[in-house]
Amino acid sequence: MAALVVGPLLAGCASPSMPSFSSMFGSGNKAADANAAANAAATPTIALPSNFECPQINVRSGASTLTSSAEAEPTATGLRYQVGITNSARECRGAPGNMVAMKVGIQGRVILGPQGTPGTVNVPIRYAVVFDGVPARTVMTKLERITVNVPEGESNVLFSHVVDGLEFAMPKAAEIDAYVVYIGFDPIAAQEMDRRKPRPPAKPPRRQSSQVSEVSGQN
Repeated sequence: MAALVVGPLLAGCASPSMPSFSSMFGSGNKAADANAAANAAATPTIALPSNFECPQINVRSGASTLTSSAEAEPTATGLRYQVGITNSARECRGAPGNMVAMKVGIQGRVILGPQGTPGTVNVPIRYAVVFDGVPARTVMTKLERITVNVPEGESNVLFSHVVDGLEFAMPKAAEIDAYVVYIGFDPIAAQEMDRRKPRPPAKPPRRQSSQVSEVSGQN
């Protein structure tokens, strides 16, 4: 069953052609689109070099699906849910300081398994801009935590997410073609982040007031 679920989830990522960002994310909310267009018009446009190509997006091998199991040893019958990335798109623009500002959008799907129940599914996704040359190096990375709601009566939910502000220094002309954006699920980093969150300070113990009574008597 797990193998049957994985196939359709990854089918959208195997296509070599990538849709434009506006065709995927530019028509869902007219008010938001108008606001974004107004902000873009107010922001000075910095032209990118003629030989610059916005880095391609690859789903990282080994991090293409996110699963949760009700059993210590994962099995198809114990599957709670599985999440996959079905499509992606990107845009690049010039930014002050000889920087590149990149916007990446993804579409994905949550599928409930035999042990799955409606509710919220937390989806941690890692975005990493990488120079995929020799030697390879990570240019910048960002973890985004998405909450997907699975309504009652649904077992298969589509979701989308846009991350902006992936900024990095303008690559050297000889390295531009070797820049890649890897995306993948990163639940371990999300768990580490939760562990590092400062705990709320312990409340001081309440002081018990004691009343001292003085008893005086005359013989």
